[in-house]
Amino acid sequence: MREIKFRAWDEEKKRMFDGDAIEEHDLITGLSYGKLFVATEDPDWREMTVMQFTGLHDKNGREIYEGDLVRNHRRVSVYGDEILKVIYQEAVITESPDGVRWTSEKPGFRFIRIGKGMITAFVPHEDLEVIGNIYENPELLQSEKRV
Repeated sequence: MREIKFRAWDEEKKRMFDGDAIEEHDLITGLSYGKLFVATEDPDWREMTVMQFTGLHDKNGREIYEGDLVRNHRRVSVYGDEILKVIYQEAVITESPDGVRWTSEKPGFRFIRIGKGMITAFVPHEDLEVIGNIYENPELLQSEKRV
């Protein structure tokens, strides 16, 4: 069974909190559409962006979360040494001309090839290395040479 864990990005403090840190220091007041609302020490609240643990670990044993940027070290492929962004994609619903609705993809974690925009559902995680995330390392989305 997959372990369910979360972390959250606090835009105001520019800091990533793991699930334990959030529970230890803040009072969670709500969760809606990927946003976590926490009460703070002052009489206000703040909003954090929530990311879920994928259940995967990279080649160094580090947990992979949505929002992470990972390097694909697979050398036997034309896609080797590229940067991928981890996302969660809902089911893709398509409606045919005769009105029939069908699901073309199941919901789940996916990898977007940076600079290519292509999405893949499977990359051997033993070839991946977490190199940052989209919040703390946005420069990785722009500065890397893409394959």
